[in-house]
Amino acid sequence: MRRLNLPGGTAAALWLVVVAVPLYYVIGSSLRTQADYLDAGPLAPPSDPVLSNYGTVFASGFGHYLLNNVLVTVAVVAMTLGLAMPAAYAIVRSRSRLVSAGFSVMLMGLAIPAQAAIIPVYLIITRLHLYDTLAAIVLPSVAFGLPMAILVLSSTLRDIPAELYEAMTVDGAGPPRVFTSLVLPLTRPGLITAGIYTALGAWNGFLFPLVLTQSDSQRTLTLGLWNFQGQHGIDVPATMAAVVLSLLPLLGAYLAGRRHLLSGLTAGFGK
Repeated sequence: MRRLNLPGGTAAALWLVVVAVPLYYVIGSSLRTQADYLDAGPLAPPSDPVLSNYGTVFASGFGHYLLNNVLVTVAVVAMTLGLAMPAAYAIVRSRSRLVSAGFSVMLMGLAIPAQAAIIPVYLIITRLHLYDTLAAIVLPSVAFGLPMAILVLSSTLRDIPAELYEAMTVDGAGPPRVFTSLVLPLTRPGLITAGIYTALGAWNGFLFPLVLTQSDSQRTLTLGLWNFQGQHGIDVPATMAAVVLSLLPLLGAYLAGRRHLLSGLTAGFGK
């Protein structure tokens, strides 16, 4: 007979409460009127659920903010992985001291927060005449996301046995063939991990949209939520409806790619 793990069960129950209560608050509040929210309290269930808060959010331009956020996130992930993968391959396979020195310099970017470099970034963006464009958000996001992506991918590439490289070289495969036929399939877990990390950073980015954009047409979702909350500071249910809508794309992407995500993250554990 298996013994009950009371400490583990208690910890799991506490963690469930920590996760479930905020979700309940956000979803429940989005279905309530402002009067119901103020009269019954924040954690009371909706007495008469309504969907008018979601209409208010879309009327405030939420759809345009969401589209900008999707465009920025897709561009950042594609550019980051497209630059990080060849760089990581060169770092792992090259024996050049110059490449090793470049990798060390690149890793220094992990120690520099975006807040510390926002003034130089602002000056560069304005000199390039990119201020108040989505490119002004994409380019710095890619630059600050590259160090972590290269670190993750280079660590994954080092796990590939050298015998596989040698076998393909003996078969007459050149570097492009080795990269496409060997490296890319075997680094799928690293690509997925780096892509998830980069996508979350781009989706939740706030500093670059705040400093590097100005017009309403170039605002992303995080800045749109902030402005919406400022415009309707006491309308908590409408703000929570905006938060729920901002979470739906991430939830949909997870449900669509859950199987590929899990298989990629568990690849290599059976070796």
